[in-house]
Amino acid sequence: MAPTPLETHAVPREALGRLFLRFLRFGALAWGGPVAQIGMIRHELVEQERWISKEQFNRVLAVYQVLPGPEAHELCVYFGYRSRGRLGGLLAGLGFMLPGFILMLTLSCLYIRHGLRLEGWTSVFTAAQAAVAALIVRAIVRIGGHVLEDRWLWMVATAAMLAQLANVHFAIVLVAGGLIYLCAREHRKALAGWLLSAAVALVLVKVWKEEALTGLHALASRVDESSAFAADTVGVLALFWSGLKAGLLTFGGAYTVIPFLQRDAVSQGAWMSNGQFLDGLALSGLLPAPLVIFATFVGYVGGGPWGAVAMTAGVFLPAFAFTLLGHDTMERWVHRPRVTEFLAGVTAAVVGLIAGTTLALLLGSIRGMHEVLIFAVVLGLLFWSKARWIVPVVILGAALYGWAIRALGG
Repeated sequence: MAPTPLETHAVPREALGRLFLRFLRFGALAWGGPVAQIGMIRHELVEQERWISKEQFNRVLAVYQVLPGPEAHELCVYFGYRSRGRLGGLLAGLGFMLPGFILMLTLSCLYIRHGLRLEGWTSVFTAAQAAVAALIVRAIVRIGGHVLEDRWLWMVATAAMLAQLANVHFAIVLVAGGLIYLCAREHRKALAGWLLSAAVALVLVKVWKEEALTGLHALASRVDESSAFAADTVGVLALFWSGLKAGLLTFGGAYTVIPFLQRDAVSQGAWMSNGQFLDGLALSGLLPAPLVIFATFVGYVGGGPWGAVAMTAGVFLPAFAFTLLGHDTMERWVHRPRVTEFLAGVTAAVVGLIAGTTLALLLGSIRGMHEVLIFAVVLGLLFWSKARWIVPVVILGAALYGWAIRALGG
C-alpha cells in the first residue's frame, strides 16, 4: 500500500550550519538563470528529499511569481524558514546570494580599478553590451508572452512604454497601469478606457513638447561617458533606498529591475553611464546568481564597497521580508481577485517600462556594424537554444569577438 503524502513529506529540522552550507552550495551552482535555479531547488528538496509535496511547491512558487523579487532566492528563504524558523530563512537566503555577491564585488573592484584603463578592454565591453541588449530584448519577449494575456494588458504595456520615453515618473505609471486593468476586469471598461486615453493623451502632450525626445537623447548620450569613480559620489543611505525601491518593484522576473535602477543610476543620479550599466549586466550574466546581483555593481560604482553592500541589501530585503514576516498572510493576500488583477496591470506596466528603457539602451549600445552583427547573432541563439549555459556563453563569445576585432585592428 502506498504511503500517504503526510507520511512521505516532512521538512527536517537541520542544524543551522548544515542548512547554511546547503544553500551556499545552491548559490555556488546557480548557473543558467531562474528556471535552472528553481529546477535545482525543486529536484533536491521536493523530488529527492521530499520536504514538501509537488503541489505545495507549485502553490508556493505561484505566490513568489506574483510578489516582487527573484523567485529562486525567495524559495530558499522559504525552505530555510520552514526548517529552522526566521533565523533559518535568513541563513538560507544569505547562503544562496553570498557566492554571487562575492564574485560580483570582486569583478566590480577589478572593473573600476583596471577595466576602464587597460588597453583593449573598451572593445570587449562594447561587444558584451550588444550581447546584453539582445538578452534584454529576449527577456521582454518572454516576459510579455507570459504577462500580456489580453488586449487590455497590451494597451497598458504600450502606454507605459510611451510614458517611459516621455520621462513620466514610474510610480505614476505603475499605479495607473494597475488601476486601468482593475477597472477593465471589474466590468468598468468605460472608466478603464477613459483612464487609458487620458494617460496616453498626457504622454503625447509631453512628446509634442519634445520632452520625450530630449529625455531619450539624454539616456542614450550617457553611453560614451566614462564617469570617474568617486567613493563618496552617492551616500550609502541613498544607495540603499534606490536598491529597496527596485527590490519592491521587480514584478515578473529579475529583468524588471532594470528600468528602476537605470533611472536612479543613469538618468537622474548620473553616477554611472549607460555603458557602465550594461557592463554590469554583462558581468552578472557570467555569475552563478540571480540577475539582480548586478545591483552590487551599480552600488559599487556609486559608493565603493559599502555602496555595493547597501544597494545589494536594499534589493534583496523584500525577498527576505515577504517570507520571514508572514508567508501565509502574503499567500492569502495575493490570491484575492482584485489584488491579483491590480498586480497584473502593474506587471504589464513594468514590461512597458523595460521596453522603453531598452530602446534607449539600444540606441546607445548598437552603434556600428560589429555591434549590429553581435546583437543579431546573439538574439538568434537565445531564441534557438534553451541550454542553461547559453547566457554566459553568448556574453563570453561576444567579449572574445570584441577582443579579436581589437587585436586585428578592426
